[in-house]
Amino acid sequence: MVPVEPTTGGSDAELHRRLVYGDESALAEVYTAYGGLVRRVAARVTRSPAAAEDVAQEVFAQLWGRPYAFDPDRGSLRTWLSLLAHRRAVDWVRGEARHRKDAGADDSALHAIPEPGPGPDETVVHRERSHLLHCALAELPQPQREVVHLAYFAGRTYRQAAVELGIPEGTAKTRLRSALRRLAESLADPPDPALERGA
Repeated sequence: MVPVEPTTGGSDAELHRRLVYGDESALAEVYTAYGGLVRRVAARVTRSPAAAEDVAQEVFAQLWGRPYAFDPDRGSLRTWLSLLAHRRAVDWVRGEARHRKDAGADDSALHAIPEPGPGPDETVVHRERSHLLHCALAELPQPQREVVHLAYFAGRTYRQAAVELGIPEGTAKTRLRSALRRLAESLADPPDPALERGA
């Protein structure tokens, strides 16, 4: 079944703008439109309805807490949520495998679970987004780049990043917000028009 598109929030760009400004109704619209999709992607990887629900909560919590992570100019919200759900679900499977291994249980079944990858279109979008993101990250000042790396690539909260970097929590949060604004601006206006995806 094809997911129902948001009916009151308009385009992905408009939903993104409303999310950035903290509009809770925008999050509700996104959840109504794509909640089922996110749970299906997660369930396909985790083989667990309960885990799929947990993954869905994490996905939408990240969208709400870090709306700048999604860029409507680089791909659709549907694709972005699908990719995020897949990554979170894979993390859950790996974490479950580690937990069972630590407990001395046989986790061979978990290791045998295939990790279905995204389709061809999603792969192209993901590759383009990754390239543009890495270019934009390279342009950030070193202090901001360090916080972004810890928060998004090492899975730390800004509080944990502050501890690791030996800086106040407020400083880490400010650097992260500033970095995300700069990244959003950079990714919204790529220097090479050839990199932009046609609508």
